[in-house]
Amino acid sequence: MSLLVVGSVAFDSIKTPSGKVERCLGGAATYFSLAASYFCDTQVLAVVGEDFTAEHQSLLVKRGVDITGIQRAKGNTFFWSGEYTENLNEAITHETHLNVFADFDPQVPGRFQQTEYLFLANIDPKLQLSVRNQMKNLHLTGGDTMNYWIKSFRSQLEETLQKVDILMINDTEARMLGGTNSLPRAAQNILKLGPTALVIKHGEYGATAFFSAEGLHPFRAPALPIEEVIDPTGAGDCFAGGFMGYIASQDNMSREVLKRAMFYGGVMGSFACEKFGTERFQTLTRREIDARFELFRELSHLE
Repeated sequence: MSLLVVGSVAFDSIKTPSGKVERCLGGAATYFSLAASYFCDTQVLAVVGEDFTAEHQSLLVKRGVDITGIQRAKGNTFFWSGEYTENLNEAITHETHLNVFADFDPQVPGRFQQTEYLFLANIDPKLQLSVRNQMKNLHLTGGDTMNYWIKSFRSQLEETLQKVDILMINDTEARMLGGTNSLPRAAQNILKLGPTALVIKHGEYGATAFFSAEGLHPFRAPALPIEEVIDPTGAGDCFAGGFMGYIASQDNMSREVLKRAMFYGGVMGSFACEKFGTERFQTLTRREIDARFELFRELSHLE
């Protein structure tokens, strides 16, 4: 099975208590695809500028990510600059330059249209829906969003959510979208908008899955303790990549598969934090991933 992600490929300048790095490879689609590539065939739909070279795309290529869908445009690639202080759960944004991403009009290549799994990373819900409607053979669609789209593009977002099977957002976004400070009630309200499952990410405290079907109780996956967090940028996108990648690697979609997907998501998110940007994926192996999954399983008593 194959998995397509649409989102941003970017350059990031990041400062944390552990140091700083300038213009490293980043973007939601980048992190997601790298994490997912350890589980299934992964494709990227994005746009980059003239400053994005073969050297920059080499990590994706080495991981076997299909970059046919990365469009090239005149101008510079999306750029973000931010800083983390002692509170590593929240970034302070210094600069955001959309550059070529401002005019992104994602067109799915013909052979990608038969892809079975799709993830709509955090972009304009109008673009998310456009990509979803171009797909012809989907088994499952995952999606992400943020407070900006929830607040300013609510009606468009709700239209998109009608075609999303699993939505993955954080606590703050869930409360805003669900219209209440109670996460269980917010989850119920969100599931009424269309998704059959909602995964709420709690950062260093793990994630919780809620389901629309009667009789399916919520499931909580704790976070794996990390000795030192170097850079949390992209951890949530790596969680989503591990989650969707594992699901795409399985023959069926059951509650047990979903549970394991949440743990693999947590594993991939934890690796992302160990180095700046995408650096950890230059050496990460599937053996390391499975070993950490087993540790995770033992700590949480997952059968």
